[in-house]
Amino acid sequence: MKVGVLGAGTMGHGIAQVTAMAGHDVTLRDIEQEFVENGIESIEANLQGGVERDKVSEAEKDAALDRISGTTDLEAAVGDADLVVEAVPEKMEIKRETFEDVEAFASDDAIIASNTSSLSLTEIASALDDPTRAIGLHFFNPVHIMKLVEIVIPEQADRETVDFAAEFVEGIDKVGVEVNDSPGFASSRLGVALGVEAIRMVQEGVASPRDIDTAMELGYNHPMGPIELGDVVGLDVRLGILEHLREELGERFRPPQILRQKVRAGKLGKKTGEGFYVWEDGEIVGVSGESRTARQSGSEGVSGEMEDENR
Repeated sequence: MKVGVLGAGTMGHGIAQVTAMAGHDVTLRDIEQEFVENGIESIEANLQGGVERDKVSEAEKDAALDRISGTTDLEAAVGDADLVVEAVPEKMEIKRETFEDVEAFASDDAIIASNTSSLSLTEIASALDDPTRAIGLHFFNPVHIMKLVEIVIPEQADRETVDFAAEFVEGIDKVGVEVNDSPGFASSRLGVALGVEAIRMVQEGVASPRDIDTAMELGYNHPMGPIELGDVVGLDVRLGILEHLREELGERFRPPQILRQKVRAGKLGKKTGEGFYVWEDGEIVGVSGESRTARQSGSEGVSGEMEDENR
């Protein structure tokens, strides 16, 4: 199968990697050559890490990389693709424009999928002349590790499209769950509901971010607490999903003020070095708002917890 992946960022290059490792030919496309090169370099680094941990053989790494090509040319990426998966920014207008552009170059029988985590697949699909071939394939970060893929079914999709998506997901060694198109689907809606309540608890002084996360990790066997997960996903992403769900489902998804303040301050989590936690080299070294001394004294315990959880 030939697969075009649009967007070489965190999700896009992850989708390209697992697809190539499953034996499919992949073209990874982004709007700038630098983005494409960075995406392919990230794939190579992930695969090399797998080799060093004896999860991937050298031959498997080389074969996967041989199946991946990069381009900035949309027609080259989708013209002969059996499946196109977009992983462009999480904005409705960009998703719809991407679908329209893909349909102009893709073959009539190509399936066009969106990796959106919360936006309406029915609305995205309506940008197509033939919306029956649209589907949602919601992957989870990091894609090469996380097993779940939500197969999101828009109002217009036919059963043939859904079955194609399910077969593809199984073929790349993921577990698919079918979800009818609704705000937040299943995973984002439930995950954000837990995350927003945890943030409210921090805002109200119920407990510290560390203690809330520890309660869920040890009390409910979550591999990562909801506050830390928000930092990893990105607080701007969390805010965007909450605002969308509030508009669609009501005030129970109203974003807490502390979350808005973090985003306004540019404290978006792991990717900016600070959110509810302070991050250095991808690891937690303290809690936002603590003094430098407190961060240093607390960093050993946090690092130990993360090692114990094998994260």
